[in-house]
Amino acid sequence: MRIYYAEQQALHAPRDEFFRGQRVPCFENPSRAEYVRAALHAHGFALHAPEADSTPLLAQVHAPRYLDFLRTAWDQWLARSPANVDVQPFPSVWPVRTLRSDVEPADFIARLGLYSMDNGSPLAAGTWAAAKAGADAAASAAQVLLDGERAAFCATRPPGHHAGPDFMGGYCFVNNAAVAAQALRAGGAARVAVLDVDYHHGNGTQAIFYERADVLFVSLHGDPRTEYPFYLGHAGETGAGEGAGFNLNLPLPAGSSAAQWFDALEAACARVAQHRPDALVVSLGLDTYAGDPISRFQLQQDDFTRLGGRLARLGLPTAFILEGGYAAAELGENAVRVIQGFNDEE
Repeated sequence: MRIYYAEQQALHAPRDEFFRGQRVPCFENPSRAEYVRAALHAHGFALHAPEADSTPLLAQVHAPRYLDFLRTAWDQWLARSPANVDVQPFPSVWPVRTLRSDVEPADFIARLGLYSMDNGSPLAAGTWAAAKAGADAAASAAQVLLDGERAAFCATRPPGHHAGPDFMGGYCFVNNAAVAAQALRAGGAARVAVLDVDYHHGNGTQAIFYERADVLFVSLHGDPRTEYPFYLGHAGETGAGEGAGFNLNLPLPAGSSAAQWFDALEAACARVAQHRPDALVVSLGLDTYAGDPISRFQLQQDDFTRLGGRLARLGLPTAFILEGGYAAAELGENAVRVIQGFNDEE
């Protein structure tokens, strides 16, 4: 399995975020990837820098004006006032319902609200560089699968599955899983499946592929009636237009046991197999771990070995894209267990 790690991930290092109305230190921080890197190194895995440039692919999954905003957001923030170098920007107004989103405001904070689904995705000076490097890793993973590699793993951050066609959210700025899926399609894969096993529904990935039949999206996650992102991820969302029937959501109650979770995984794997994809992209959220501070499933560390083995039995070229997982000290070991379970099953 080829493993990608981007040193640029450390450049995205905001100090704090809003969580349940309080300003707190960021759960999504550079230590997450560092724990994964250290665990991979300790287990003897070689790490590679991304080789591919994801720029053409980004324009195929995200709106041009959103990408333009991301690339220049920090410079725009400093142009507002040089003193902002030590200040994190947060949106304070959003274009909900009857408000217009087609006209881009001149005010920076208003633009930030236009392109944000929440106020929990703080920007920093290096956000774009880190996000772009993660997308480059996803594109690189797709390319090695197209070249004949059995599997690839992207040990990158920030995560991506909440980022939609023209918005950021849930710590996500660029949708790395969508980039990998699009790269596989562009490289000749007739059908691709994206399987999202993060605790939180991958609303951004669903939105990007909702009207497409060439990319199947399957997600098992916390019930959005009580769990973030709240406004997407219900079982009745099955795709639209050409994509009708190519979106499967398997929401589970908060507190679900490992047994319940693996039952849902079986249903997810059955749908993936039915799609007969040429390749699989896994949005690998590890916040299903029982010790995660912001999630509420009950998987233990051995369960991640079992997860890796089950995915290997699908028999597909597989790209793993790291998503959530906020018990940072355990994140590396949990990631390694998925890889070991996958490799041992081959």
